[in-house]
Amino acid sequence: MESRPRILFVEDERSISEPFSHALEREGFEAVVAPTAAEALRLADTIDPDLVLLDLMLPDGDGRDVCRELRRRSDTPIIMLTARGTEVDRIVGLELGADDYVVKPFSGPEVIARIRAVLRRTGAAGGERTTRVEGLELDLASRRVALDGEEIELSRKEFDLLAALMDRAGRVVRRETLMEEVWDENWFGSTRTLDTHIGWLRKKLGDDPGDPRFIHTVRGVGFRFRSPNGA
Repeated sequence: MESRPRILFVEDERSISEPFSHALEREGFEAVVAPTAAEALRLADTIDPDLVLLDLMLPDGDGRDVCRELRRRSDTPIIMLTARGTEVDRIVGLELGADDYVVKPFSGPEVIARIRAVLRRTGAAGGERTTRVEGLELDLASRRVALDGEEIELSRKEFDLLAALMDRAGRVVRRETLMEEVWDENWFGSTRTLDTHIGWLRKKLGDDPGDPRFIHTVRGVGFRFRSPNGA
């Protein structure tokens, strides 16, 4: 039997955590509630959640500190949940490593849709899947990349960017699509961050921009990853 995606819901208000946990269960998720920052960090280590839904206002600490610590420990996707909705709060949350940001009061179906989108984007709900193009191998489940048999260390965003390109190997992927999928629609920064990450990725792959083995630039449009047949 296929296991259900496990959601660690960090929320101290039972009037919110109980009904939404039931909604998650009805939608095929396993919900585990942590009412405090300390309990959230403990459970994150013991239950190995597929995603953390994190309230910022907690009785024993700031959810942003929890986000920072979770991100230091792992790449588990995080959606921040808060009553504060200013642009500055959203930017701070995303820069700390959150994958999305939801403002209270929220719609249950909307948050569940966002959870599914983040899990799809990060590969946390996609099961085991390996993509191979020439000598490059990407394992979505373990988030490992190897080139010609040698493992390559990639940052979280570098991995997500490579996965998005390899998933469409041989096709042009628009810049806007990559920004949406890797940084999501809440990104407020310059799109130049995409070029920076492409540059870092090329360097780690030993890819010459002038004569690329893997990542080809399509000027004014986006990027195309080498197709499996070498085109």
